[in-house]
Amino acid sequence: MNEALLRSLTPSVLAILVRRGADFAAAEDAVQEALVEAVRVWPADPPRDPKGWLVTVAWRKFLDQARSDAARRRREDLVDEEPLPGPTPSVDDTLQLYFLCAHPSLTPSSAVALTLRAVGGLTTRQIAQAYLVPEATMAQRISRAKRTVAGVRLDQPGDVATVLRVLYLVFNEGYSGDVDLAAEAIRLTRQLAAQVDHPEVAGLLALMLLHHARRPARTAPDGSLVPLAEQDRGRWDTKAIAEGIAILQTALARDRLGEFQAQAAIAALHADAPTAEETDWVQIVEWYDELTRLTDSPVVRLNRAVAVGEADGPRAGLAALAELDDSSPSSSSRRHPIPRHTAVAAYLHERDGDLATAARLYAEAAHQAPNLAERNHLTRQAARLNAHLTR
Repeated sequence: MNEALLRSLTPSVLAILVRRGADFAAAEDAVQEALVEAVRVWPADPPRDPKGWLVTVAWRKFLDQARSDAARRRREDLVDEEPLPGPTPSVDDTLQLYFLCAHPSLTPSSAVALTLRAVGGLTTRQIAQAYLVPEATMAQRISRAKRTVAGVRLDQPGDVATVLRVLYLVFNEGYSGDVDLAAEAIRLTRQLAAQVDHPEVAGLLALMLLHHARRPARTAPDGSLVPLAEQDRGRWDTKAIAEGIAILQTALARDRLGEFQAQAAIAALHADAPTAEETDWVQIVEWYDELTRLTDSPVVRLNRAVAVGEADGPRAGLAALAELDDSSPSSSSRRHPIPRHTAVAAYLHERDGDLATAARLYAEAAHQAPNLAERNHLTRQAARLNAHLTR
């Protein structure tokens, strides 16, 4: 059974049913039933036209449900005549599904789950495993999302920016279980890039490739985090880096700069440096300045402070960090509203030679860490400095 083929066909089959008149929720249920049937039948009797087979079976499943539910009489005009089996239309409505799954009425978590189910072709179990939640919980989340968009027609232009943010959320979830969400996000973004001629779509794809290229070097054999400056660059995926840079250069040449292109440019400068010491921090600061003008995000300004600290020295970095908040992070133990703020302050204080303040801030940052790996890393940093101070 070719699971990859089934997943690749899922969005186009779903879109065909919706275009024929089925509402999204009913069409999605019918497609899932057809996929189950394919898993049962195809190993012994593979179809000559897999997509046509899925469309035919899914449409029949939909019609059976429509006929059996007296409350759905508004669909009676759909069941009078079933389309004859045959070649399926060449029109690809997958793009419309992206827009539907990123509908503004959905929460980010629901939009991600629905995108993975409807466009990615993942099962509820796979999505639940990836998010480390019970399958029943994920099923409820997807069901609510489907009900929310059930009456939305696929005849209006969608918001590319919203779709890109959903895909970036998928990418940042990483991976667990038997589904690598980072790789899945890259696959879906490639699919989107093939249908949408937009520099920000290319920018997001480049950003994903450049970040993903460094993944093999991000953790040590024991699972501990390896900071960028300490990573073995020989383990980076040079093919993915080359592809990401080429895609980015083509996008930047169109002179329609967006935040994903700017982020990708920063990632490209990191990826292009043979060693950490040879990183072009001055140019990275310039790109962060561009990114700040585009988004004015506190997280972007936090990352800019790190770059300023590398380019102009830790005192300059601490000054840039202080601009984020009137109170100094070194004088308060409260949780800062900006993620990683305390960890960045600790790093810059260490660079500036204030090891006592840095050790304390690393310990505070460890308590604020969003995951165990980061918490352990920050705890080790604090212990390292405390050991040095007691010598």
